Amino acid sequence: MHVPGILIAAPASGSGKTAAACALMAAFTKSGLMVRACKCGPDYIDPMFHREVLGVDSRNLDLFFSSGDELREGYEAHISGADLAVTEGVMGYYDGMSMDSDAASSYDVSRTLGLPVLLVLPCRGASLSLAAVIKGMVEYRPDSRIRGILLNRVSGMLYPRLKEMMEKELKAMGHEIPVVGYVPEDEAFVLESRHLGLVTPQEMEGMKGQLSRAGEILSRTVDLDLVLRIAEEGAGPGMSGGAASGGKEKEKAGAEISSGREVRIGVARDRAFCFYYKENMELLENMGCRLLPFSPLSDPALPEGLDGLILGGGYPELYARQLSENRRMREMIREAVRSGMPCLAECGGFMYLHDEMEDGEGNTYPMAGVIPGRAFAAGKLVRFGYINVTAADRQQAQSRSYLQPGETIRGHEFHYWDSTDSGHACRAVKPDGRRSWECVHMEGNLFAGYPHLYLPSLPVFAERFVRRCAEWRKDSTAGGR
Repeated sequence: MHVPGILIAAPASGSGKTAAACALMAAFTKSGLMVRACKCGPDYIDPMFHREVLGVDSRNLDLFFSSGDELREGYEAHISGADLAVTEGVMGYYDGMSMDSDAASSYDVSRTLGLPVLLVLPCRGASLSLAAVIKGMVEYRPDSRIRGILLNRVSGMLYPRLKEMMEKELKAMGHEIPVVGYVPEDEAFVLESRHLGLVTPQEMEGMKGQLSRAGEILSRTVDLDLVLRIAEEGAGPGMSGGAASGGKEKEKAGAEISSGREVRIGVARDRAFCFYYKENMELLENMGCRLLPFSPLSDPALPEGLDGLILGGGYPELYARQLSENRRMREMIREAVRSGMPCLAECGGFMYLHDEMEDGEGNTYPMAGVIPGRAFAAGKLVRFGYINVTAADRQQAQSRSYLQPGETIRGHEFHYWDSTDSGHACRAVKPDGRRSWECVHMEGNLFAGYPHLYLPSLPVFAERFVRRCAEWRKDSTAGGR
Protein backbone atom coordinates (compact mmCIF):
# COMPACT_ATOMS: atom_id res chain seq x y z
CA MET A 1 0.00 0.00 0.00
CA HIS A 2 1.40 3.35 -1.03
CA VAL A 3 0.61 6.47 0.92
CA PRO A 4 -0.45 9.76 -0.68
CA GLY A 5 2.01 12.54 0.09
CA ILE A 6 2.28 16.27 -0.44
CA LEU A 7 4.92 18.91 0.30
CA ILE A 8 3.91 22.36 1.58
CA ALA A 9 6.25 25.02 0.18
CA ALA A 10 6.40 28.80 -0.17
CA PRO A 11 8.41 31.47 -2.01
CA ALA A 12 10.22 32.48 1.19
CA SER A 13 10.37 32.03 4.94
CA GLY A 14 7.62 33.91 6.73
CA SER A 15 5.02 33.10 4.06
CA GLY A 16 2.86 31.07 6.44
CA LYS A 17 3.73 27.52 5.44
CA THR A 18 4.15 26.27 9.03
CA ALA A 19 0.69 27.52 10.05
CA ALA A 20 -0.82 26.17 6.83
CA ALA A 21 0.87 22.78 7.14
CA CYS A 22 -0.15 22.39 10.79
CA ALA A 23 -3.74 23.48 10.10
CA LEU A 24 -4.01 21.07 7.17
CA MET A 25 -2.71 18.22 9.33
CA ALA A 26 -5.22 19.14 12.03
CA ALA A 27 -8.05 19.22 9.48
CA PHE A 28 -7.16 15.87 7.93
CA THR A 29 -6.65 14.26 11.33
CA LYS A 30 -10.07 15.47 12.48
CA SER A 31 -11.61 13.98 9.32
CA GLY A 32 -10.39 10.58 10.47
CA LEU A 33 -7.21 10.17 8.45
CA MET A 34 -4.00 8.82 9.94
CA VAL A 35 -1.47 11.54 9.13
CA ARG A 36 2.32 11.41 9.22
CA ALA A 37 4.41 14.57 9.18
CA CYS A 38 7.88 15.36 7.84
CA LYS A 39 10.06 18.47 7.89
CA CYS A 40 12.62 19.40 5.26
CA GLY A 41 16.01 20.38 6.61
CA PRO A 42 17.85 19.92 9.92
CA ASP A 43 15.36 21.76 12.16
CA TYR A 44 14.35 19.93 15.36
CA ILE A 45 11.68 22.38 16.40
CA ASP A 46 8.93 21.88 13.83
CA PRO A 47 8.98 18.04 14.10
CA MET A 48 8.80 18.41 17.89
CA PHE A 49 5.90 20.81 17.41
CA HIS A 50 4.14 18.32 15.12
CA ARG A 51 4.48 15.57 17.72
CA GLU A 52 3.78 17.48 20.93
CA VAL A 53 1.02 19.85 19.81
CA LEU A 54 -0.61 18.06 16.87
CA GLY A 55 0.02 14.50 18.08
CA VAL A 56 1.37 13.62 14.62
CA ASP A 57 4.54 11.53 14.33
CA SER A 58 7.21 13.45 12.44
CA ARG A 59 10.75 13.12 11.11
CA ASN A 60 13.32 15.17 9.22
CA LEU A 61 13.99 14.84 5.49
CA ASP A 62 17.44 16.19 4.71
CA LEU A 63 19.53 15.63 1.59
CA PHE A 64 22.67 17.01 3.16
CA PHE A 65 22.52 14.34 5.84
CA SER A 66 21.20 11.52 3.64
CA SER A 67 21.66 10.18 0.13
CA GLY A 68 18.62 9.98 -2.14
CA ASP A 69 18.24 6.24 -1.50
CA GLU A 70 18.55 6.72 2.26
CA LEU A 71 15.97 9.51 2.16
CA ARG A 72 13.51 7.38 0.19
CA GLU A 73 14.02 4.40 2.49
CA GLY A 74 13.50 6.45 5.64
CA TYR A 75 10.48 8.26 4.22
CA GLU A 76 8.73 5.08 3.17
CA ALA A 77 9.37 3.45 6.54
CA HIS A 78 8.07 6.52 8.37
CA ILE A 79 4.81 6.88 6.42
CA SER A 80 4.00 3.16 6.33
CA GLY A 81 0.44 2.53 7.50
CA ALA A 82 -0.65 6.16 7.24
CA ASP A 83 -3.43 7.59 5.08
CA LEU A 84 -1.58 10.79 4.21
CA ALA A 85 1.93 12.22 4.59
CA VAL A 86 2.34 15.99 4.85
CA THR A 87 5.86 17.39 4.49
CA GLU A 88 6.60 20.94 5.58
CA GLY A 89 9.22 22.67 3.47
CA VAL A 90 12.07 24.88 4.62
CA MET A 91 12.84 28.52 3.67
CA GLY A 92 11.92 29.36 0.07
CA TYR A 93 11.09 26.40 -2.16
CA TYR A 94 14.35 26.46 -4.17
CA ASP A 95 16.65 27.65 -1.36
CA GLY A 96 19.42 25.10 -0.80
CA MET A 97 22.44 24.92 1.43
CA SER A 98 24.22 27.73 -0.41
CA MET A 99 23.04 30.91 -2.13
CA ASP A 100 23.70 29.54 -5.62
CA SER A 101 22.43 25.98 -5.16
CA ASP A 102 19.12 24.15 -4.78
CA ALA A 103 20.86 21.14 -3.21
CA ALA A 104 19.06 19.97 -0.03
CA SER A 105 16.20 22.41 -0.72
CA SER A 106 12.50 21.60 -0.44
CA TYR A 107 12.53 21.32 -4.23
CA ASP A 108 15.35 18.78 -4.02
CA VAL A 109 13.34 16.71 -1.51
CA SER A 110 10.21 16.97 -3.69
CA ARG A 111 11.92 15.65 -6.83
CA THR A 112 13.79 12.94 -4.90
CA LEU A 113 10.59 11.58 -3.34
CA GLY A 114 8.28 12.37 -6.26
CA LEU A 115 6.07 14.56 -4.06
CA PRO A 116 3.56 17.02 -5.53
CA VAL A 117 3.83 20.52 -4.09
CA LEU A 118 1.21 22.83 -2.63
CA LEU A 119 2.54 26.39 -2.83
CA VAL A 120 1.51 28.71 0.00
CA LEU A 121 1.31 32.20 -1.50
CA PRO A 122 1.09 35.25 0.80
CA CYS A 123 -1.36 37.66 -0.82
CA ARG A 124 -1.55 40.72 1.37
CA GLY A 125 -0.95 43.88 -0.63
CA ALA A 126 -0.96 42.30 -4.10
CA SER A 127 -3.31 40.99 -6.79
CA LEU A 128 -2.23 40.50 -10.42
CA SER A 129 1.42 40.56 -9.40
CA LEU A 130 0.77 37.27 -7.66
CA ALA A 131 0.38 35.61 -11.05
CA ALA A 132 3.91 36.71 -11.93
CA VAL A 133 5.21 35.20 -8.70
CA ILE A 134 3.47 31.90 -9.45
CA LYS A 135 4.77 31.89 -13.03
CA GLY A 136 8.30 32.35 -11.77
CA MET A 137 7.96 29.66 -9.12
CA VAL A 138 6.41 27.14 -11.53
CA GLU A 139 8.74 27.75 -14.47
CA TYR A 140 12.04 28.31 -12.65
CA ARG A 141 12.61 24.57 -12.86
CA PRO A 142 10.80 22.50 -15.53
CA ASP A 143 10.09 19.78 -12.93
CA SER A 144 8.87 22.16 -10.19
CA ARG A 145 6.07 19.72 -9.30
CA ILE A 146 3.87 22.60 -8.09
CA ARG A 147 0.35 21.16 -8.41
CA GLY A 148 -1.75 23.49 -6.29
CA ILE A 149 -1.86 27.02 -4.85
CA LEU A 150 -3.01 27.92 -1.34
CA LEU A 151 -3.62 31.63 -0.86
CA ASN A 152 -2.59 33.03 2.52
CA ARG A 153 -3.97 36.09 4.32
CA VAL A 154 -7.00 36.49 2.09
CA SER A 155 -10.55 37.53 3.01
CA GLY A 156 -13.50 35.33 2.17
CA MET A 157 -14.99 38.18 0.14
CA LEU A 158 -11.90 38.66 -2.04
CA TYR A 159 -11.01 34.97 -2.47
CA PRO A 160 -13.40 34.05 -5.32
CA ARG A 161 -12.13 36.89 -7.49
CA LEU A 162 -8.46 36.09 -6.74
CA LYS A 163 -9.01 32.42 -7.47
CA GLU A 164 -10.72 33.14 -10.79
CA MET A 165 -8.01 35.59 -11.86
CA MET A 166 -5.11 33.34 -10.92
CA GLU A 167 -6.47 30.20 -12.54
CA LYS A 168 -7.27 32.19 -15.71
CA GLU A 169 -3.75 33.64 -15.80
CA LEU A 170 -2.17 30.25 -15.13
CA LYS A 171 -4.20 28.65 -17.91
CA ALA A 172 -3.09 31.38 -20.31
CA MET A 173 0.51 30.54 -19.38
CA GLY A 174 -0.14 26.88 -20.16
CA HIS A 175 -0.44 25.69 -16.54
CA GLU A 176 -3.54 23.84 -15.30
CA ILE A 177 -2.83 24.45 -11.62
CA PRO A 178 -5.82 24.88 -9.30
CA VAL A 179 -6.15 27.28 -6.41
CA VAL A 180 -7.25 24.86 -3.67
CA GLY A 181 -8.43 27.41 -1.11
CA TYR A 182 -7.32 30.16 1.22
CA VAL A 183 -6.07 30.88 4.74
CA PRO A 184 -7.96 33.83 6.21
CA GLU A 185 -6.66 36.53 8.52
CA ASP A 186 -7.38 34.91 11.87
CA GLU A 187 -5.58 34.60 15.21
CA ALA A 188 -5.80 30.82 14.89
CA PHE A 189 -3.04 30.99 12.25
CA VAL A 190 -0.70 33.24 14.23
CA LEU A 191 2.14 31.09 15.51
CA GLU A 192 4.62 33.21 17.41
CA SER A 193 8.17 32.02 17.02
CA ARG A 194 8.37 30.98 20.66
CA HIS A 195 5.50 28.60 20.09
CA LEU A 196 7.55 26.60 17.64
CA GLY A 197 9.85 25.44 20.38
CA LEU A 198 9.20 27.10 23.69
CA VAL A 199 5.84 25.58 24.49
CA THR A 200 5.39 25.08 28.22
CA PRO A 201 3.09 22.36 29.58
CA GLN A 202 0.64 25.12 30.56
CA GLU A 203 0.58 26.47 27.02
CA MET A 204 0.27 23.07 25.33
CA GLU A 205 -3.48 22.69 25.66
CA GLY A 206 -4.00 26.23 24.42
CA MET A 207 -1.87 25.55 21.35
CA LYS A 208 -3.76 22.33 20.68
CA GLY A 209 -6.99 24.25 20.85
CA GLN A 210 -5.67 26.97 18.57
CA LEU A 211 -4.61 24.55 15.85
CA SER A 212 -7.83 22.61 16.22
CA ARG A 213 -9.65 25.87 15.40
CA ALA A 214 -7.26 26.49 12.50
CA GLY A 215 -8.03 23.02 11.15
CA GLU A 216 -11.77 23.63 11.45
CA ILE A 217 -11.41 26.88 9.51
CA LEU A 218 -9.40 25.26 6.70
CA SER A 219 -11.97 22.48 6.42
CA ARG A 220 -14.33 25.24 5.23
CA THR A 221 -11.91 27.40 3.22
CA VAL A 222 -9.83 24.67 1.51
CA ASP A 223 -11.00 21.93 -0.82
CA LEU A 224 -9.52 19.05 1.19
CA ASP A 225 -10.71 16.46 -1.33
CA LEU A 226 -8.80 18.27 -4.05
CA VAL A 227 -5.68 18.40 -1.87
CA LEU A 228 -5.98 14.63 -1.36
CA ARG A 229 -6.32 14.06 -5.09
CA ILE A 230 -3.15 16.10 -5.64
CA ALA A 231 -1.41 14.10 -2.90
CA GLU A 232 -2.26 10.90 -4.75
CA GLU A 233 0.45 11.87 -7.22
CA GLY A 234 2.89 11.17 -4.39
CA ALA A 235 1.65 7.60 -3.99
CA GLY A 236 3.84 6.17 -6.71
CA PRO A 237 5.74 2.89 -6.90
CA GLY A 238 7.91 1.77 -4.02
CA MET A 239 11.02 3.86 -3.63
CA SER A 240 13.24 1.81 -1.35
CA GLY A 241 15.30 0.31 -4.14
CA GLY A 242 18.45 -1.39 -2.92
CA ALA A 243 18.79 0.82 0.12
CA ALA A 244 16.76 -1.45 2.35
CA SER A 245 19.68 -3.76 2.85
CA GLY A 246 21.48 -1.00 4.71
CA GLY A 247 19.11 -1.33 7.64
CA LYS A 248 19.73 -5.07 7.84
CA GLU A 249 23.47 -4.51 7.85
CA LYS A 250 23.12 -2.00 10.69
CA GLU A 251 20.96 -4.42 12.67
CA LYS A 252 23.54 -7.17 12.14
CA ALA A 253 26.33 -4.85 13.26
CA GLY A 254 24.30 -3.92 16.31
CA ALA A 255 23.77 -7.54 17.25
CA GLU A 256 27.51 -8.15 17.05
CA ILE A 257 28.21 -5.11 19.23
CA SER A 258 25.73 -5.93 21.92
CA SER A 259 26.65 -9.66 21.98
CA GLY A 260 23.21 -10.59 23.16
CA ARG A 261 23.12 -8.13 26.09
CA GLU A 262 21.19 -4.94 26.36
CA VAL A 263 23.15 -1.70 26.22
CA ARG A 264 21.40 0.84 28.46
CA ILE A 265 21.75 4.47 27.39
CA GLY A 266 20.37 7.32 29.50
CA VAL A 267 18.90 10.06 27.28
CA ALA A 268 18.17 13.49 28.79
CA ARG A 269 14.59 14.37 27.85
CA ASP A 270 12.64 17.23 29.36
CA ARG A 271 11.84 20.89 28.67
CA ALA A 272 15.55 21.77 28.77
CA PHE A 273 16.78 18.89 26.57
CA CYS A 274 14.42 18.06 23.73
CA PHE A 275 16.32 18.18 20.41
CA TYR A 276 16.95 14.72 19.02
CA TYR A 277 16.91 13.33 15.52
CA LYS A 278 14.51 10.42 15.36
CA GLU A 279 16.93 8.68 13.02
CA ASN A 280 19.72 8.86 15.63
CA MET A 281 17.57 7.17 18.21
CA GLU A 282 16.40 4.51 15.75
CA LEU A 283 19.99 3.74 14.72
CA LEU A 284 21.05 3.21 18.35
CA GLU A 285 18.03 1.01 19.04
CA ASN A 286 18.87 -1.09 15.96
CA MET A 287 22.34 -1.52 17.43
CA GLY A 288 20.94 -3.16 20.55
CA CYS A 289 20.50 -0.14 22.82
CA ARG A 290 17.70 0.47 25.26
CA LEU A 291 17.16 4.21 25.51
CA LEU A 292 16.10 5.33 29.00
CA PRO A 293 14.79 8.91 29.24
CA PHE A 294 15.54 10.96 32.34
CA SER A 295 15.16 14.58 33.39
CA PRO A 296 18.16 16.62 34.56
CA LEU A 297 15.57 19.19 35.62
CA SER A 298 13.44 17.14 37.97
CA ASP A 299 14.66 13.57 38.46
CA PRO A 300 16.46 12.92 41.75
CA ALA A 301 18.91 10.48 40.18
CA LEU A 302 20.03 8.85 36.95
CA PRO A 303 18.32 5.62 35.88
CA GLU A 304 20.01 2.58 37.39
CA GLY A 305 22.43 0.41 35.49
CA LEU A 306 23.39 2.85 32.74
CA ASP A 307 26.16 2.07 30.28
CA GLY A 308 26.24 5.47 28.60
CA LEU A 309 24.76 8.96 28.47
CA ILE A 310 23.35 11.20 25.73
CA LEU A 311 22.74 14.86 26.56
CA GLY A 312 20.96 16.44 23.59
CA GLY A 313 20.26 20.00 22.62
CA GLY A 314 17.42 22.20 23.78
CA TYR A 315 16.99 25.22 25.99
CA PRO A 316 19.08 24.70 29.14
CA GLU A 317 19.68 28.46 29.35
CA LEU A 318 15.96 28.95 30.06
CA TYR A 319 16.11 26.55 32.99
CA ALA A 320 19.60 27.28 34.29
CA ARG A 321 18.46 27.93 37.86
CA GLN A 322 16.36 24.73 38.03
CA LEU A 323 19.17 22.67 36.51
CA SER A 324 21.63 24.10 39.00
CA GLU A 325 19.29 23.48 41.94
CA ASN A 326 19.13 19.76 41.06
CA ARG A 327 22.54 19.37 42.63
CA ARG A 328 22.40 15.59 43.05
CA MET A 329 21.79 15.09 39.33
CA ARG A 330 24.69 17.40 38.45
CA GLU A 331 26.96 15.44 40.77
CA MET A 332 25.86 12.07 39.42
CA ILE A 333 26.47 13.10 35.82
CA ARG A 334 29.87 14.56 36.71
CA GLU A 335 30.84 11.37 38.54
CA ALA A 336 29.60 9.18 35.70
CA VAL A 337 31.55 11.04 33.00
CA ARG A 338 34.69 11.28 35.13
CA SER A 339 34.49 7.53 35.80
CA GLY A 340 34.72 6.96 32.07
CA MET A 341 31.08 6.32 31.20
CA PRO A 342 30.67 7.04 27.46
CA CYS A 343 28.87 10.32 26.91
CA LEU A 344 27.70 12.22 23.83
CA ALA A 345 26.75 15.83 24.59
CA GLU A 346 25.47 18.25 21.93
CA CYS A 347 24.87 21.98 22.13
CA GLY A 348 22.57 22.38 25.16
CA GLY A 349 23.93 19.16 26.65
CA PHE A 350 27.47 20.45 26.09
CA MET A 351 26.55 23.70 27.87
CA TYR A 352 25.18 21.73 30.82
CA LEU A 353 28.53 19.96 31.24
CA HIS A 354 30.37 23.26 31.84
CA ASP A 355 31.47 24.53 35.22
CA GLU A 356 29.00 27.41 34.84
CA MET A 357 26.24 28.63 32.54
CA GLU A 358 24.55 32.01 32.08
CA ASP A 359 20.82 32.39 31.72
CA GLY A 360 19.13 34.98 29.54
CA GLU A 361 19.29 37.63 32.26
CA GLY A 362 23.02 37.31 32.76
CA ASN A 363 22.83 35.28 35.97
CA THR A 364 25.49 32.57 36.29
CA TYR A 365 24.78 29.14 37.79
CA PRO A 366 26.95 26.11 38.60
CA MET A 367 26.49 23.19 36.21
CA ALA A 368 27.88 19.66 35.99
CA GLY A 369 31.54 20.68 36.15
CA VAL A 370 32.91 18.35 33.46
CA ILE A 371 33.98 21.00 30.91
CA PRO A 372 36.19 23.75 32.40
CA GLY A 373 34.82 27.19 31.74
CA ARG A 374 31.52 28.94 31.19
CA ALA A 375 28.68 28.88 28.67
CA PHE A 376 27.51 32.43 28.11
CA ALA A 377 25.05 34.47 26.06
CA ALA A 378 26.78 35.87 22.97
CA GLY A 379 24.03 38.34 22.16
CA LYS A 380 23.92 37.16 18.56
CA LEU A 381 23.63 34.03 16.45
CA VAL A 382 27.09 32.46 16.84
CA ARG A 383 26.89 29.58 14.38
CA PHE A 384 24.20 28.58 11.92
CA GLY A 385 23.88 25.92 9.25
CA TYR A 386 25.25 22.64 7.96
CA ILE A 387 28.74 21.46 8.82
CA ASN A 388 31.07 18.55 8.15
CA VAL A 389 32.89 17.53 11.33
CA THR A 390 36.34 15.97 11.01
CA ALA A 391 38.93 14.93 13.57
CA ALA A 392 41.83 17.32 14.02
CA ASP A 393 45.27 15.95 13.17
CA ARG A 394 46.26 15.86 16.83
CA GLN A 395 43.73 13.08 17.30
CA GLN A 396 45.82 10.64 15.26
CA ALA A 397 47.47 9.31 18.40
CA GLN A 398 44.12 8.50 19.97
CA SER A 399 43.20 5.29 18.22
CA ARG A 400 40.07 4.86 20.33
CA SER A 401 38.48 8.19 19.43
CA TYR A 402 34.89 8.05 18.17
CA LEU A 403 35.96 10.06 15.12
CA GLN A 404 39.16 9.03 13.38
CA PRO A 405 41.39 11.16 11.11
CA GLY A 406 40.05 11.11 7.56
CA GLU A 407 36.47 10.46 8.72
CA THR A 408 33.63 12.98 8.43
CA ILE A 409 30.31 13.05 10.21
CA ARG A 410 27.64 15.51 9.14
CA GLY A 411 25.72 17.83 11.40
CA HIS A 412 24.65 21.39 11.98
CA GLU A 413 25.05 24.21 14.48
CA PHE A 414 22.49 26.74 15.64
CA HIS A 415 23.17 28.58 18.88
CA TYR A 416 23.09 32.03 20.46
CA TRP A 417 25.20 30.91 23.43
CA ASP A 418 28.94 30.39 23.27
CA SER A 419 31.65 28.81 25.43
CA THR A 420 34.95 29.96 26.85
CA ASP A 421 36.28 26.61 25.61
CA SER A 422 34.41 25.09 22.64
CA GLY A 423 37.09 22.43 22.23
CA HIS A 424 39.87 21.73 19.74
CA ALA A 425 39.57 18.02 18.96
CA CYS A 426 37.62 18.47 15.72
CA ARG A 427 37.12 20.95 12.93
CA ALA A 428 33.73 22.02 11.64
CA VAL A 429 33.77 22.88 7.93
CA LYS A 430 30.95 24.52 5.99
CA PRO A 431 29.80 22.48 2.95
CA ASP A 432 31.36 24.98 0.53
CA GLY A 433 34.68 24.71 2.37
CA ARG A 434 35.00 28.47 2.75
CA ARG A 435 34.72 28.64 6.53
CA SER A 436 35.86 26.37 9.34
CA TRP A 437 36.50 26.45 13.07
CA GLU A 438 37.75 24.23 15.87
CA CYS A 439 35.22 22.52 18.10
CA VAL A 440 34.48 19.52 20.34
CA HIS A 441 36.03 18.01 23.42
CA MET A 442 36.92 14.40 22.61
CA GLU A 443 38.76 12.90 25.55
CA GLY A 444 38.48 9.27 26.59
CA ASN A 445 34.83 8.27 26.26
CA LEU A 446 33.52 11.84 26.09
CA PHE A 447 32.42 13.60 22.90
CA ALA A 448 31.00 17.04 23.69
CA GLY A 449 30.55 20.19 21.64
CA TYR A 450 28.12 22.50 19.91
CA PRO A 451 27.60 20.41 16.73
CA HIS A 452 24.36 18.45 16.42
CA LEU A 453 25.47 15.19 14.80
CA TYR A 454 23.49 13.11 12.33
CA LEU A 455 24.67 9.64 13.25
CA PRO A 456 23.43 7.76 10.15
CA SER A 457 25.87 9.85 8.07
CA LEU A 458 28.70 7.88 9.76
CA PRO A 459 27.23 4.74 11.37
CA VAL A 460 30.67 3.59 12.56
CA PHE A 461 30.67 6.55 14.96
CA ALA A 462 27.52 5.18 16.60
CA GLU A 463 28.94 1.64 16.53
CA ARG A 464 32.04 2.80 18.43
CA PHE A 465 29.88 4.58 20.99
CA VAL A 466 27.70 1.51 21.57
CA ARG A 467 30.71 -0.80 21.72
CA ARG A 468 32.42 1.54 24.19
CA CYS A 469 29.27 1.52 26.36
CA ALA A 470 29.27 -2.28 26.45
CA GLU A 471 33.00 -2.37 27.25
CA TRP A 472 32.67 0.22 30.00
CA ARG A 473 29.91 -1.69 31.71
CA LYS A 474 31.95 -4.88 31.56
CA ASP A 475 35.05 -3.15 32.95
CA SER A 476 33.16 -1.28 35.66
CA THR A 477 31.43 -4.46 36.80
CA ALA A 478 34.73 -6.33 36.89
CA GLY A 479 36.29 -3.46 38.83
CA GLY A 480 33.54 -3.40 41.41
CA ARG A 481 32.17 0.00 40.48
